Amino acid sequence: MTEAETDDKTASLLAAIWLRSRPLVEERMALLERAAVGAAAGALTEELRKEAGGVAHKLAGSLGMYGYGEGTRIARQIEVLLVGDGTPDAARLGSLVAELRRAVFPEA
Repeated sequence: MTEAETDDKTASLLAAIWLRSRPLVEERMALLERAAVGAAAGALTEELRKEAGGVAHKLAGSLGMYGYGEGTRIARQIEVLLVGDGTPDAARLGSLVAELRRAVFPEA
């Protein structure tokens, strides 16, 4: 098998994995969006904050594998906001979550 054939096969496999993983990524995005809405309303519970921080961590670790390096960068910033001390900056959180959605789901 040539290098080009190997690259094509790898790309096809990653595309298939992305199709199977996309619904989970969409669920995780929805949770981050709920956290951003909660923060904007001053009603971000500690439970939702922790869950969203964990989701951001998972997205930061996985998006790059699918070719979404920018998504990884943004998810890391969200994670830092959510796991840091104090109340996260609601406007920054909302902006980053919207940016993440555009980076991962540009067709939306």
